[in-house]
Amino acid sequence: MVMPAQTVWTAEEARQLPDDGNRYEVVDGELLVSPSPQLPHQEAVSLIEASLRAFLKREPIGRALHSPADIEFNPRTLVQPDVFVAPLFEGRRPRNWTEISTLLLAVEVLSPSTARYDRWTKRRLFQREGVPEYWIVDLDARVVERWRPADTRPEIVSDSI
Repeated sequence: MVMPAQTVWTAEEARQLPDDGNRYEVVDGELLVSPSPQLPHQEAVSLIEASLRAFLKREPIGRALHSPADIEFNPRTLVQPDVFVAPLFEGRRPRNWTEISTLLLAVEVLSPSTARYDRWTKRRLFQREGVPEYWIVDLDARVVERWRPADTRPEIVSDSI
């Protein structure tokens, strides 16, 4: 859902919106609003984050986190990926959202209310920002779409879901 109250939103304006259970994101000035996720969505988020944490314990290149989060790429873009890996900041784990201005991985678990934005709007954003890996997890189809910055089509992974 897009809120039509104004035409161009900033990250700061999105931060000022009420804590009403919705997730507010801004991509290139467009406000994206999504409701609280359902239980299967959150279970998938937990499993993905746990797997990433185990990997990052062996390969300490960043920190696995989940939303709610405030990842601001620029003043008109604030996103909250379901799960993401933030790179180390000055050789250590980031301590606050302002220290995270790029991502090593962004993961979105599809929901009916977010599928269009996850597959189109946010994918293009993450590719443009040079996020090395963007995964779109489709629980219904039991596949993961793997996108990299230069990709015009995803790699479809279905072996381990």
